[in-house]
Amino acid sequence: MQSRYLRVLVVGTLAALVVVLTGCLGGNHARGTPGAQSIPEGQSTRNIDVGGVSRTFHLYRPPGLGNGAPLVVMMHGGFGNGAQAERSYHWDSQADAGRFLVAYPDGVMRAWNAGSCCGEPHNTNIDDVAFITAMVGAIEQAMPVDRARIYATGMSNGAMMSLRLGCQTDIFAAIAPVAGTLLTDCSRAHPTSVLQIHGTADERVPYNGGPGKAFSSDGKARVDGPSVESVNATWRAIDACGQPDSTTAGDVTTQTAACAEGRTVELITVNGAGHQWPGGQPSPIAQRLGQMPAPSTALDATDTIWQFFASKHQ
Repeated sequence: MQSRYLRVLVVGTLAALVVVLTGCLGGNHARGTPGAQSIPEGQSTRNIDVGGVSRTFHLYRPPGLGNGAPLVVMMHGGFGNGAQAERSYHWDSQADAGRFLVAYPDGVMRAWNAGSCCGEPHNTNIDDVAFITAMVGAIEQAMPVDRARIYATGMSNGAMMSLRLGCQTDIFAAIAPVAGTLLTDCSRAHPTSVLQIHGTADERVPYNGGPGKAFSSDGKARVDGPSVESVNATWRAIDACGQPDSTTAGDVTTQTAACAEGRTVELITVNGAGHQWPGGQPSPIAQRLGQMPAPSTALDATDTIWQFFASKHQ
């Protein structure tokens, strides 16, 4: 845990030197001074410069939320953006109830470089790990957060990005990919708690692995990765877990493995669910371009993920 503190402290210090924060709602302009509480209550939007590229992220701070709160990073899926994720997955109301800060970063051209996918960020090797790392540091400079309670989640391509962040940073105490798979090197990952949520009827990121039914302009499958259960097994090995216990309630099966140092690796399988955020609203663009099914109502993914995150530090 000490290494996570040091990493974020260093990142935050560098971000203070190279990042300019702009564009808050209500005409406020933040300078990123620690303790200044320059993040306004409610919704706001900011820009940072990462590697000479201007990047944007959105924030939601519940009314009355003070310093030292947890931070959840919510990454949109392909064809989405941060504002769409904020509308579709109900994290703002969850933040009001749970008392935490939420960040909704924007991918370049509505996608993330999660390894072997996706879109323009993958084709041009955009360093989205550096972007998210700098964003977390910049947020901490503007409003100090609890460095032991920084979490990442995402939908689809954003889920893949959350897995890459779990593999290649030590910032996050837990990650929760929804409808994603692992498409990057994870051989040097730091242990972290993981919750996966995935539908058995997902055709874009198949539950059993292999190529999905969405194709890029060169005719290749956009996603061709390991099975969901294989990814879960990878994280159980990283986290030194025991064998998982399994329970089923209706269409929802939960596998839970207890791991070293109080960590947990879980897999929630939603029978019959497609490529979706259960309990949320579909992205209009994703629906139009990909004929996505309506989200399952068998599970509220947002509430389930927050309860998982919160349970790591009770």
